[in-house]
Amino acid sequence: MAPEPGTRSPRATVYTVAERAGVSVATVSRVLQEPHRVKEATRARVLVAIDELDYVPHGAARSLAYHRHEAHGLVLPELSGPYYSELLMGYESVAAAAGYSVVLLLSEGKDDVGAALRRLAGKVDGIVIMGAADVPERTLTALRARVPVLGLTRNDRADLESFATENRSSAEELTRHLLDHGRRRLVFVGSPDLAIDVRERYEGFVAAHDGRPVAPPLPADLRETEGGRVADLVLSGEVEADALMCANDELALAVMDRLVDRGLDVPSDIAVVGWDDVMTARYVRPGLTTVAQPVRDLGARAAARMHDLIVGSTGDPDQHTLPTTVVIRQSCGCPPAGTEAQHTAADTKE
Repeated sequence: MAPEPGTRSPRATVYTVAERAGVSVATVSRVLQEPHRVKEATRARVLVAIDELDYVPHGAARSLAYHRHEAHGLVLPELSGPYYSELLMGYESVAAAAGYSVVLLLSEGKDDVGAALRRLAGKVDGIVIMGAADVPERTLTALRARVPVLGLTRNDRADLESFATENRSSAEELTRHLLDHGRRRLVFVGSPDLAIDVRERYEGFVAAHDGRPVAPPLPADLRETEGGRVADLVLSGEVEADALMCANDELALAVMDRLVDRGLDVPSDIAVVGWDDVMTARYVRPGLTTVAQPVRDLGARAAARMHDLIVGSTGDPDQHTLPTTVVIRQSCGCPPAGTEAQHTAADTKE
């Protein structure tokens, strides 16, 4: 007899999924491997059974135990922009040196990320998830019952080990720097509810005002394409600001380009600062004041730690925080300082 709907089955197998869904084992396998070959109604029944039973395929039995090639699953939202390429290069550099492979899953645009994660878990020996805070608890529990799981970027799950970079202190330091320039109408550009990292940057921005009124954040996705829209709001007077603190460089550079193209002087008319310290930030004029974060090192450390977990390392889950650094150039109002940017290290812990 099949278990009652809604009950948890930590030892669910392909056979119990098939029984719950009323299909053959072969059909369950096709849903997991080639879902497009299964009728929509049948596929839906199988996916419901998989979810109810918290089933994760057993295809990824630990590599070293079975003398197989080690494979890591790396889950990222997307690959556009310099941030993700740096992160991926850091992860891949460690993987290539150690001789294991990386299976990439892009979560943005997926109709059912949970189902995609379960299929991935059947092919790899461990999974590193950027944005793990957005994965349903039930799905995360099912994954962790089968393979090690790490988080990338900040998350609120105390029991999930993760790697992230410091946000609040550097954001506060950068905001105070703008205030020291005499800027009084600062606006944070980015959506704090988009990610915990962005929220922490906004919290540092608010903290630097020491209780003084703060303009609400200007919502924006962290994409180059959003920069023109944000700049137009400033140009039209809909947003009144003498300084924009953008949640990443991709957004900041696009904003600055549109403002300058429309005749505003950066930084005389308005200061613009960013976050990430991408390569372009060093070569635009004025140079972009920003915050450098060790993105490549973030990926490399996550890869090394995942390998340790796969081969059996234990211990309490840690929250690894890598330091960030404010990088002063000219877009904030500072004069050129020779050919080198000025750096100030933010207080952090690791």
